[in-house]
Amino acid sequence: MATLNIRPVTNGGSKLLIALCGTSGSGKTYTALQIAMGMTGNPAKIGFLDTENKRGSLYADILPKPFLIGDLIAPFSPIRYVESIKEFVEAGVEVLIVDSVSHEWEGEGGCEDIADKALENGKKMADWKKAKREHKKFINALLQAPIHLILCVRAREKTSFADPNKPVSLGIQPICEKNFMFEMTASLMMGDEGKEQKHIKVPSFLKTAFSSDGGYLGIETGKRLMQYVSTTKKDSPELAKFKGDMMAVCEQGLEALKSAWKDGIKTLTAPDKATANSQFNVYEASAKAFDEGKVQEPETNPEATRSEAMKATVLKMIEGCKSEDDCNQLLQDAEQYGLQKELAEKRNLITGKLM
Repeated sequence: MATLNIRPVTNGGSKLLIALCGTSGSGKTYTALQIAMGMTGNPAKIGFLDTENKRGSLYADILPKPFLIGDLIAPFSPIRYVESIKEFVEAGVEVLIVDSVSHEWEGEGGCEDIADKALENGKKMADWKKAKREHKKFINALLQAPIHLILCVRAREKTSFADPNKPVSLGIQPICEKNFMFEMTASLMMGDEGKEQKHIKVPSFLKTAFSSDGGYLGIETGKRLMQYVSTTKKDSPELAKFKGDMMAVCEQGLEALKSAWKDGIKTLTAPDKATANSQFNVYEASAKAFDEGKVQEPETNPEATRSEAMKATVLKMIEGCKSEDDCNQLLQDAEQYGLQKELAEKRNLITGKLM
């Protein structure tokens, strides 16, 4: 059984994943809408997934005609993001803006809360293995989506406390999983209301598209991006959606794939059915591999070992605190690794409340 569908390479047909990162007022949302307009030329084909308490509606008059918007409220779990993306695909959008994806990581019900749930249930350690497994499903949904995605990512100043006595500023950093920005086709840090852009990851073939000549990114940026992904021959929207759905089902195993394939193939035209069926072996191999991976869980848990080491490091940092400010800087780390009690005791010692 073949694992791959090996064929001559052709240009175009790819779906773009673009991340625009920045602090409040850096121009993420406005820039995302302008780029999306350039990519589609039609506001009705632009979707906007709003996690910012209806702030997306403030941009209702930015484009010539209304775009489609949907509000995602807490909990901001990875699976709810995945479901929301699917709803926009069903609505027929070609480009979806997600503002913002940061909630998936540290918002209410996001990955950090998923990990900390173990502590609330009396466990000694946060369950980061489960949280990262859920996050991986979100990443897979982004990579397999049959539409282009522009993801807005919050940012803030971060500080390293590797040496508690010498905190080091790390500058403005994205609020997301550490590898998230590098999963993208292109990712940029925005500033000065969108006039400034720092390339975090932009492949050489897209540098021209993201060139602003010291100005703003916008509609022309979107048009240039589409020049790189357009092609004379590409999957129909229905076939592209079908493929994305099947890729998502593969992780449920072969039986689930066969069932979904049987139902989904009925919606395709005869030519699309022929194309899909010619590639079934690729999906079949993937589903079988997922089945084989479920047979036996590994006895060791590298993530737990790493988490134990990180917990020990944070504990040493708490022990090294010299002032109440030092303790305040470790609040988030203490919460993540269940060391709130140790931090409180250290703070009391410093302030003289416990002698």
